[in-house]
Amino acid sequence: MKVKICGITNLADALVAIEYGADALGFIFAKASPRFITKEQIKQIVSALPPFITTVGVFTEGTKEEVETSVSECGISLIQLHGRFSLEIIAAFSQKAIEVVSLQNLDSHIAGRVARARAILLDIGQNKIDPFDRGTLFDLPSFPNRNVILAGGLTPENVREAILNVKPYGVDVCSGVELLKGKKDHEKMRRFILNAKGHA
Repeated sequence: MKVKICGITNLADALVAIEYGADALGFIFAKASPRFITKEQIKQIVSALPPFITTVGVFTEGTKEEVETSVSECGISLIQLHGRFSLEIIAAFSQKAIEVVSLQNLDSHIAGRVARARAILLDIGQNKIDPFDRGTLFDLPSFPNRNVILAGGLTPENVREAILNVKPYGVDVCSGVELLKGKKDHEKMRRFILNAKGHA
């Protein structure tokens, strides 16, 4: 099970997450977010990370050129598109794009969009996990469940159950392991990663 810790704002949290076994770290490029940090700060953190760690830039807006520039300057591995991005932008970053899809908007038109992205991040929000119809998502053409990342409302206490019910490729957490917005609770991160990877 792959684990992404999102909303990283400082090197200390990033290194602790990696020490505990995180596979990927997310950085928020959206200025409206309380977890936003500048491109220079992201670049400094990314450049100090050990090898083989996936870094993900989370974007809520921007042109193809603006996203390309940010990714190039910061050394980001993947792009998470969280907003109303055009099919053109999704296609342009096809091998780097993770498209965010909310559970409420999961319908037949999604198939044509996610086929252009490398993975989708399914944001279940505050919905209960157990009634979720996996077939609705995983029967989409060209989209096996190995490409689905589960997010939204996950905590150290419920992540294991969520994984057993949905069986995604990976899980993504942000506020569920925070001490306060923008600062991670290291003990929560440790327990989340252990529970997600099945070692608890």
